Amino acid sequence: MTATVRILLVDDHPVVRHGLRALLGVQPDWEIIDEAEDGAEAVDKAQRLNPDVVLLDISMPKMGGLEACRLIHQTVPTTEVLILTQHDSPQMLREALDAGARGYVVKSHAARDLLEAVEAVSQHKTFTALGSEY
Repeated sequence: MTATVRILLVDDHPVVRHGLRALLGVQPDWEIIDEAEDGAEAVDKAQRLNPDVVLLDISMPKMGGLEACRLIHQTVPTTEVLILTQHDSPQMLREALDAGARGYVVKSHAARDLLEAVEAVSQHKTFTALGSEY
């Protein structure tokens, strides 16, 4: 029997979280355990719930995704962070990986990359995909 991958969704836009829940929640052996709307709430919930994967936006109020990623990486080392962002830039990708992210997907290409990225990150493999060629 395959272990269930427990996922925490973090984005400041409810419609994005709803769409992610609809897409990811029907995947076999994946469970959406909770949602957060900012980085501070993400860190708190990651520390309390110990998810396998945190799917995390970068641009959010209160605490941005990169700072939240650093804190989750430091305080919940068994949790992997997958960045899902609008920022399609090699610079931002480097910053995310430096902050401890295991994966990076651009929202404009999420339909192409997201399921593969969650699968890879849940197995502690790095997954990065920018939307355009650099």
